Amino acid sequence: MDIFGEIHLPGFFKYGGLFPSLEEGTGGLILFLNNLVKLLIVVGGLFAFFNIILAGYGFMSAGDDPKAMGRAWAKIWQSLFGLLFIAGSLVLAAIFGWLLFGDASAILIPRIYGPGQ
Repeated sequence: MDIFGEIHLPGFFKYGGLFPSLEEGTGGLILFLNNLVKLLIVVGGLFAFFNIILAGYGFMSAGDDPKAMGRAWAKIWQSLFGLLFIAGSLVLAAIFGWLLFGDASAILIPRIYGPGQ
């Protein structure tokens, strides 16, 4: 007799929702790498966001110093370029997934099928 019973994932987590590739018997390395890439994208976006805010404060406090203004503008443009690079990589992955596999999410949400699938 099991005191606690069985614990199952809700249907939201099994078939879509936060972890669309998490199904019965899947996961492992592919799911880990997929979550790691998502984490790096979020961290990169937050880093660029805070860089833009700090560069804005540096620009406002530069006063009449042209070197400080130049540094602030350079930081703003580099942060915007980083955001463009992150977004562009996602768009390119979707385009290549659609061209190669006929599914835009094939590269973004990889699926590995076993012998019985």
